[in-house]
Parts: sequence; C-alpha cells; structure tokens
Amino acid sequence: MKRVNIHEAKTHLSRLLEEVSSGEEVIISKAGKPIAKLVRFEPATGKRKLGLMKGQIKISEDFDAPLPPEILAAFYSSKIEP
Repeated sequence: MKRVNIHEAKTHLSRLLEEVSSGEEVIISKAGKPIAKLVRFEPATGKRKLGLMKGQIKISEDFDAPLPPEILAAFYSSKIEP
C-alpha cells in the first residue's frame, strides 16, 4: 500500500490512478494522518432478481390512506427547537 501526502496526490493524480487501476491501494495523508484511500472501482456484479421477497412482505390495501386526526395533529403541534 502506497502512502502520499495531499500535495503529491494533486501533482501526480493521473499516475496514482494508473497504479490504482492495476490493483494497488493508495493512502492520502494530511499532516501525516491518513484521510482517504484510493482503491480500484469494482462494479456491482449480476443483476438484482425481482420478486426475491415475494410472500414475505405484505402491503395493506389502505397503505396510502389519510392518517387519523390524532396522528396528523402531532405533526402540526410539535415545535422544533434549534
């Protein structure tokens, strides 16, 4: 794993990205303390399968019905303190 400071990372970003694309990891430090890690991007593999949770989730027929008045009142009567 390679370590560089911010100035070096800005100056040699293209070279660092080439190294990262070949599998090396690069730690970027500020005042000697690590603040970021450059790693190669790995795209998600495979497609999501539709219907995976079929039969395990139930959505009520009235899921989008208006809320009862006492619950609505709680939204309008609460005050947010800074």
